Amino acid sequence: MGDKKMDTLERQIILNLKSRFFDIIDTENGFFHYEKLLNEMLSAIQALSEADEVTLCVFNEWKQEFFAEASTNPDALDSRVFLGDLKRWAKTNRKFQSLGAEIMEEQIMIPLVKGNQLLGCMILIGASGSFHTYPKKVFQELSEECGQFLDKAQGMAKIASEEKRYKQLYRVTEKFHSSMDMDMVLGEIIFTLQEMYPTFTYYLLLSQDNNNHGDLPIRDLEYDSENIAAMQAYVTGAVQFEDSLQEVRSILYAPLKGKQGVYGVLQVIAPNNIIFPKTEIEFITLLANTAGSALENAQLYQQSKRLIADLQLINETSHRLNSNLRLTETMSFMADQILQSFDAEEAGFILVSSDGSDVNVIQGSTAFFQTRESESYIQYMKKKIFREKESLFIGDFSLQSEDETGCFKSIMAVPMTQSGVLKGFALVMHSSPYHFSFETFKLLQSLIHHSTLAFTNSMLREELEKMVVTDHLTKLYSRSYLDDRIHKSMNEDHEGTFMLVDIDDFKMVNDTYGHQVGDEIIIQVADLINSNIRGTDIGARWGGEELALYLPGVSLSAGALIAERLVKKVCQITDPKVTISCGVSHWNRGKKDSYAALFKRADRALYTAKNTGKNKMILESAADI
Repeated sequence: MGDKKMDTLERQIILNLKSRFFDIIDTENGFFHYEKLLNEMLSAIQALSEADEVTLCVFNEWKQEFFAEASTNPDALDSRVFLGDLKRWAKTNRKFQSLGAEIMEEQIMIPLVKGNQLLGCMILIGASGSFHTYPKKVFQELSEECGQFLDKAQGMAKIASEEKRYKQLYRVTEKFHSSMDMDMVLGEIIFTLQEMYPTFTYYLLLSQDNNNHGDLPIRDLEYDSENIAAMQAYVTGAVQFEDSLQEVRSILYAPLKGKQGVYGVLQVIAPNNIIFPKTEIEFITLLANTAGSALENAQLYQQSKRLIADLQLINETSHRLNSNLRLTETMSFMADQILQSFDAEEAGFILVSSDGSDVNVIQGSTAFFQTRESESYIQYMKKKIFREKESLFIGDFSLQSEDETGCFKSIMAVPMTQSGVLKGFALVMHSSPYHFSFETFKLLQSLIHHSTLAFTNSMLREELEKMVVTDHLTKLYSRSYLDDRIHKSMNEDHEGTFMLVDIDDFKMVNDTYGHQVGDEIIIQVADLINSNIRGTDIGARWGGEELALYLPGVSLSAGALIAERLVKKVCQITDPKVTISCGVSHWNRGKKDSYAALFKRADRALYTAKNTGKNKMILESAADI
């Protein structure tokens, strides 16, 4: 009868426990809380067993250790008193199927087993000897029922966790593809991982420039002995692992993979794990793949925006260059475009002679190229370009003879070639090393390639214009051009000096030496005129052996000095030796005057000079006398 009573009591305890377990799950109403479920289970066991305290320890299969996960006494979760006993107990009972409850005076350890897998252990603590009143069969049934309950709870927890993860992955994917901003994509990867795995550490190892991503944990993906697993993940496109027994941590390297390539590697460090948790690998891999696609889209979007901007730059520049600008205006516009678009400090355009011996800086280049300091850069680049006929892209330039501290380190030099002939080169510089990207270099090459024809046309147009207004033999201006400039000066300036120059006894020179030598004499006198006047003065061929000069803004006395110097130099330098006669006239705004009158006065003065001994200069006032 006593045994029957005991069996009835035992069945009643188990039925009550099953009923309580059913209520725990049923009352959840579809809203699952794993921790709450475990606490409810322990409370039910405490009530049925009349134990003072019940603690659940979960067994970690990878680490072969127990961890206190729930307890009716919260302080027990921080206690490690019984964990050592559990470890010893688990080691001596490798066959979990035959693992039984271990009953001591004040506590009982009940294994929770599901099939061949040890899920954990429940520790009941009570008054001394209180657990001896229960038959062992009760604890065996308790072990089975609690094991099944824990297995179901862990299964439900896993489903809830998976649901949460994939909801998170869906949210992240939606967010990834709603933006084309690289920083946002990278930030969202880190935010999601921190939310899902707060104890893990993360780094994004990127293969390309990553200088503008704020405080994100981003590093350069570099190949060295410490990064072998990361590089393998990057090269193979497959997840790699790096487990460290010594440091008790496991590292996962997931490639950030798109359709066109791999853009970096996500490094996830799991502390206190010898092997990376299998349950997390799939999710992190999926997240990395999604992020890789989003990074690719963002990068392609940014590349397309850059290409559009580059095409707009080339289109706008080509349009402006083909709008009949003067050469100086053309080069100034180009220099401004390069400084602005490429964030350069200096931009110069250098013409090179056909044999490479001479260089000429085109006006419109930045002011640096008019200084002596620029010569060493120009000569060095000219030699390399003339020899190699290739563009130069230098990130950390230095000259052997460079003494200045503020020298230019980043240099791009692009040849200006037309119909296979080297015309010159563009030189773009910045003082910081590695300042220009390779994309910038390619864009500059394209820009110069599209612009060289416009440069050449502009130079040819100006050369043609000069030919139209220039005397072929002397390279002095034509008489018609001189007429136009004097008319303009008499409308705009306050005064000016005009002089007519005639080579004395020129017929005798032709008769004695021939017409070819006669032409050479005219050229020699023209060269002396050109070398003794300002850029604003005009030297012209008046006709035959007669030449003329107009000096805008110059007084009669100053003009007389120039004429005297010219007469003297012609006599000294010409070979064969000739002399000139010179008639000088002047106008000022205070007197009513005309170009015709100005010319007549100079012509009369010249006539006087020729008839009073030649090899002299006569002013209009002396001629009038």
